[in-house]
Amino acid sequence: MNLFLSALAGYLLGSVNFSIILSRLRYRDDIRRHGSGNAGMTNTLRTYGKLPAVLVLLGDGAKGMLAAWLGGLLAGLPGAYAAGLLAVVGHMFPLYFKFKGGKGVATAAGVILGTCPPVLLLLLVVFLLVVALSRYVSLGSVTVAVVYPPAILWYQGISPGPETVCPILMAVLVIWAHRSNIKRLLSGTENKLGAGKGPRLGP
Repeated sequence: MNLFLSALAGYLLGSVNFSIILSRLRYRDDIRRHGSGNAGMTNTLRTYGKLPAVLVLLGDGAKGMLAAWLGGLLAGLPGAYAAGLLAVVGHMFPLYFKFKGGKGVATAAGVILGTCPPVLLLLLVVFLLVVALSRYVSLGSVTVAVVYPPAILWYQGISPGPETVCPILMAVLVIWAHRSNIKRLLSGTENKLGAGKGPRLGP
């Protein structure tokens, strides 16, 4: 029961999408009408600018960390991972916003921070290197999603419970959410960092 409650709490927290909330409150708009249509940090950066993007990054990361913390209180490490996985699901398919959300990268980062900070540090280094060399945020996101499961399994070992299953499912979800980006990367049509629209100055 505690594991179920952890997962439920994670999903409800994950459904609080900060890019949608910010776009509605600050701009009387919906971020999903612009750019890639994605309700996340990168599309916020391209549509509204740096400060809104930072706020979205912090908010979406914090909800992932909070979900993992609550899950840990309810059901230990298995609960933390179950809540974290469902927080990513909630970000992608938010209950409060007609099940159309973002790609879950910042939320997943918050979950990893709340469950295994050393692995997050490794993934952050990998992400920054890939983005710095390629200028593709999506390539960095997909790369760290691929690296995450073996890194976490190497760091904490393999178990038959959520500690093993949830990181793998989380990585699969993030890669699946980037399927259109992967197609554009392969065709050479993906937007590089800084190549999108400038920030909107008006409401």
